[in-house]
Amino acid sequence: MNPAMDVTTWYLEQTDPGDLRPAREPRPPVDIVRAAIPSPEFNRFLYTAVGGDWQWTERLPWTWQQWMSLLDRPGSETWVAWRDGTPAGYVELVSQDDGVVEISSFGLLPYAIGQGLGGHLLTTGTARAWDMADRWPGLPPTRRVWLHTCSLDGPAALANYQARGFRIYDSRLNVPGDEDEGSTPGPWPGAMRPLPGTR
Repeated sequence: MNPAMDVTTWYLEQTDPGDLRPAREPRPPVDIVRAAIPSPEFNRFLYTAVGGDWQWTERLPWTWQQWMSLLDRPGSETWVAWRDGTPAGYVELVSQDDGVVEISSFGLLPYAIGQGLGGHLLTTGTARAWDMADRWPGLPPTRRVWLHTCSLDGPAALANYQARGFRIYDSRLNVPGDEDEGSTPGPWPGAMRPLPGTR
């Protein structure tokens, strides 16, 4: 095990739709489609497949009902990028009170990293956060979109958020305990795949 690592968490926001700086579309293109039917099984798959290499563990103990409670509520949306019929990544949006929308999960599956998809997927997800009220008539217009990332996430994550126009409004340093970067959960226990970009 590595010694306990300092982990920095950054909180970022946009406060106007004009803050969004779109990325160029990837080549070859991907289809980004809303998963309109709440499916705990599918979202748990996305969560583990995308986040397993980056210490996403908070939701691993969730029950089916906990997942459904998140997904089956007004203003909760999952947008999935597809390449050749295969999921490439996703954005999960959760509308909060008073026109605030959180990008609660965002990322790419390992095979899709480094292909120029992340900026385009984040552009689309952020745009859908800003027009959330168009799809949910009972919600107020979006006035703020926010997210957080940390130093355990992919090395390009923070730069991608900032390139899309998100601004850091807070950061926190914490020491969560021992973390072994080589033993991340992966998409299933014991996957033991090399981290993206390593051999």
